[in-house]
Amino acid sequence: MIRAIIVDDEPYCCEALAILLERYCPQVSVTGSYHSGADALTAIKEQRPQLLFLDIEMPRMNGFELLEKIKDIPLQLIFTTSYDQYAIKAIRFSALDYLLKPIDREELQRSVQKVEHRLLFPLQIDMLFQKLQNPAHLFNKIAIPTMEGLQMVPVGSIMYCTSDSNYTILSLKDQQKVVASRTLKEIEELLEDYSFLRVHHSSLVNLNEVSKYVKGEGGYLVMSDGSSINVSRSRKENLLKKLQPSRS
Repeated sequence: MIRAIIVDDEPYCCEALAILLERYCPQVSVTGSYHSGADALTAIKEQRPQLLFLDIEMPRMNGFELLEKIKDIPLQLIFTTSYDQYAIKAIRFSALDYLLKPIDREELQRSVQKVEHRLLFPLQIDMLFQKLQNPAHLFNKIAIPTMEGLQMVPVGSIMYCTSDSNYTILSLKDQQKVVASRTLKEIEELLEDYSFLRVHHSSLVNLNEVSKYVKGEGGYLVMSDGSSINVSRSRKENLLKKLQPSRS
């Protein structure tokens, strides 16, 4: 049995999820439901569950704040939320899944199956995850949310990213494009540990692929593939600091 805890500030959501798990995921044993981050924190430290179903929007201590306090406790994480704008941040917390309310029975079953697999093969998956998250790794990739699911994209293959309303277009070195179902701000957060810089409200560039900066009010960048990216006046100073070597 997989020992699980449910954390949600709305009691009826906890009850609904517990009923779904009892009916359709008999391999999960819910050992407790908690309606505040503080109560959940105490329970997690005492019970050491294998699986945590966690809401994000909660008063006083939200889901991400709770995770920061238990980051040294090994457990599997599934987010349950009414909002889809946190998906990128959820990935950064290594969540196994991200379920939108009202929770679909089949999606819940698939999520629990992922947990089972993770618990059966923890070492192999942990090694793979570390390789994919380590910037020094030759084949380093990140998971990009698309309309079809998650597409693994090598970080070094991304030339630049441009905003398209609530979507972001990733332009790759091989001239392929990946349409991410997230805003440019969310993609910026996903790439913040790498050499990417926002140079315009609608553009994020890989600094390793910048060939030239052309002066102007804001100016523009020429990328290694010959494409041009405008630089906004407000972001020009920060860009030049990144491009120019520091002076002693």
